[in-house]
Amino acid sequence: MKMSGGVTRACVALFFVLTSVSAVQKSLKSINDLKKINFDTSVSKHSLVLLYWFANTVDMNNNNIIRLTFDPNRDYGSHHYGNFEGLLEPLPRGNSYRYFTVGNLQERDTQNRMLLPSYVAHPPRAEFAGRNMDRIIFRTREQNTVDQVYITQHYDTSEQQGTRYDPDHTYQITTYLLRQIREFSVGGNQQSLLQLRNRYGSNADNSQLRNMWGELTSLGLLLFIVIQEKYSSTQDNNRRGNRQNHLDDDPPKRERKRESNVPRPFKDHVAVNIDDWEDYRNNRINNVKDHRPYRINNVEDHRAYRMTENRESGMSRCCICCICFTCCIVLGIALGVYFSLFYKRG
Repeated sequence: MKMSGGVTRACVALFFVLTSVSAVQKSLKSINDLKKINFDTSVSKHSLVLLYWFANTVDMNNNNIIRLTFDPNRDYGSHHYGNFEGLLEPLPRGNSYRYFTVGNLQERDTQNRMLLPSYVAHPPRAEFAGRNMDRIIFRTREQNTVDQVYITQHYDTSEQQGTRYDPDHTYQITTYLLRQIREFSVGGNQQSLLQLRNRYGSNADNSQLRNMWGELTSLGLLLFIVIQEKYSSTQDNNRRGNRQNHLDDDPPKRERKRESNVPRPFKDHVAVNIDDWEDYRNNRINNVKDHRPYRINNVEDHRAYRMTENRESGMSRCCICCICFTCCIVLGIALGVYFSLFYKRG
């Protein structure tokens, strides 16, 4: 009996360890955190519409106390959630805490219950329509006070996990994020929308959003900031990055051409500055024995080098021509004197 009781206690302890490990650790604290989620690729965009509805349906006072405004056992399709798979942390001891889930789009008004509004069940933009997978889970305690809120979603049917929720796509929502989302409940007020857009550094066109969303323009602005604007900025950054990489890998032809004019380094070259040209010329003229060719540092030095070379080459050619011309004259005079003396003797 003692052994059986010890085994039982060990199993219970192991169960609580496993449930605490599997409990959700991810938390979304602000709209900036929402932007980091890959909506539509791993998380349904509709979950953001559902979260917007929940944040603007509950009451929240200045002390961040959240209270329900509906019956969690019947309204909006809300019902008890048992957390049997250990998705969330175990409930504290006592009967005052319970988990509930809401978001089933297939609920019908059969018992005069409140249903989800049409913009949640059928969003005006098809890209935000839900597949009835995303849900909101909230934990209540006495007097319908909410102390924890989560967004989650069922596994896809192809994953063959039944009706379980996916822990990899379950996030806890802080009261600060709920309060931020509640700021977007201004409808189509132009001044308030402009202030929201500027506060979150958005470049949204409010008039275009109003044409698309009508009275739900504030919801459209939230979706634009969290999803569409993030996607657009990512594309722009990728394009700028690709252009920069292209420039780094393939420098302009003008630069390549200029680099091709720079003399190639030769063995034992000595770098000199433009101020050393006088010494350079003296070394060339005096034929110093240990003279070594010079390497030009940049394009301007190279041009000066070529100009000096041309001048010196021109001077050398001119001197040679003068010497040859003088020699020819002297030789002509000498031949003339020689032949005149020869004829006189004959």
